[in-house]
Amino acid sequence: MTVVDRDRTGQDGARPRRSRERPARGVPAAIGALTAWLSRPLASFHLVLAVCGLLATIGVVMVLSASSVASYDPESGESVYAQFQKHLMFLALGLLAFWIALRVPLRRIRALSSTAMVLSLGLLALVLTPLGTDVNGSQGWFILGPLSLQPVELAKVALALWGAHILVTKYNLLGQWRHLLVPVVPGALLMCALVMAQPDLGGTLPLGVILLALLWFAGAPKRLFAVILSGALGGFVLLALIADYRLDRVMTFLNPGSDPLGKGLQANQALYALAEGSLFGKGLGQGQSKWRYLPNIEHDFIFALIGEELGLVGCAAVIGLFGLLAVVGVRIAVRNLDPWIRIVSATLTASIVMQAAINIGYVVSLLPVTGVTLPLISYGGTSLVVTMGLFGLLANCARHEPEAVAALRTQGPGKFGRLMRLPAPDPYRPPAKRRTANRTGAAKGGERPRPRGARSAGVADRRRAAPEHGRRSATRAAPARGTSTRRGRR
Repeated sequence: MTVVDRDRTGQDGARPRRSRERPARGVPAAIGALTAWLSRPLASFHLVLAVCGLLATIGVVMVLSASSVASYDPESGESVYAQFQKHLMFLALGLLAFWIALRVPLRRIRALSSTAMVLSLGLLALVLTPLGTDVNGSQGWFILGPLSLQPVELAKVALALWGAHILVTKYNLLGQWRHLLVPVVPGALLMCALVMAQPDLGGTLPLGVILLALLWFAGAPKRLFAVILSGALGGFVLLALIADYRLDRVMTFLNPGSDPLGKGLQANQALYALAEGSLFGKGLGQGQSKWRYLPNIEHDFIFALIGEELGLVGCAAVIGLFGLLAVVGVRIAVRNLDPWIRIVSATLTASIVMQAAINIGYVVSLLPVTGVTLPLISYGGTSLVVTMGLFGLLANCARHEPEAVAALRTQGPGKFGRLMRLPAPDPYRPPAKRRTANRTGAAKGGERPRPRGARSAGVADRRRAAPEHGRRSATRAAPARGTSTRRGRR
């Protein structure tokens, strides 16, 4: 007779079913893995590196395809790789700028922001002298042999760093208009005026975007943006009326078919290139628009070549990368504690993403044509180097997230940090509160104030709590007999 082990079987001898939970598969598993990866301390840092690397790689491939035809010149002996080799040289300089911006401590960058602002204004004024060079109708370049420098690109970074420094320093006073607007708005307007004197409307637009981003992330009231946008629209109309070529661009945007072989050539040829690309494109190197059909394709209209050779899939990938950059930049700003880092990271992200949106917008005929390049993808000189430096600043800001600081200071810099010789970031220490207050009653030190309504309510409550609304009482209660009072005690 068989004895049934009740520990392993049921009453009837049958084995019970094992209650094992099956691991999630498919979409839920992917979402769980992505959520776990995003919760890592250096996730933002790695995302910035990934986006920068992918955009730069796409730029290298598309510049090689776009510039091969324009570079070939049998009379001068230049090969099809002439502009591509220059692009690689600028990319190497951009990697150096990325490493410097990533390695320099942010407190030192903030301390040098005022100096950078003064130097940028000086370069913008100096380029208007005979030392500057006129390129495509705009005197905005310093050219020395094979090297060139466009001061407006440096001015963008200086305005973002200096504006954030001023707004954070005066954070407790931003409820007053004169402290909110001065000196950030006059400095930005002076910079825009110097750029428009070149003239360069394409360089002025990113400066305006940076100014709006600084005021927005500093908490300026919304009615201020209505006034600024109304003034910007009026200025745009005025600038279009006083210059014939700007008026032609506006009229071509409103009626693209009026002169398809003249003033509207670029806009129409860009649409033809996008249409011929269809869903998957013609293939790398197979685009026809670069054969002199679309002028300046390696600079301002490289997105049209992406659509022609890589199709809608390639365009969606580029737009998706810039969208991912926007999400990562906001994530870095939200997760940081230092108000200067928060404003700088959000402003730089808005600058890069909006520049890409302007370029893509006029390529697909949603905006009038302006001379704004596609960041990291267009053939670049100063623009490519400065944009790589901006990505280095964003990566530096990502390393200053509290969780990232704790991980880097306890677990070490990691393989990438050792390779790049990156120092451990310092934890954020809020400025010490001072006992003395300024005339407005706000304590100095730069810490984030309470909302304006809460501040006014707190003052009123303190006044009501004081005897006779802040005045001292005329009489004081005499001490009771039989009790002794010591000096210093109440």
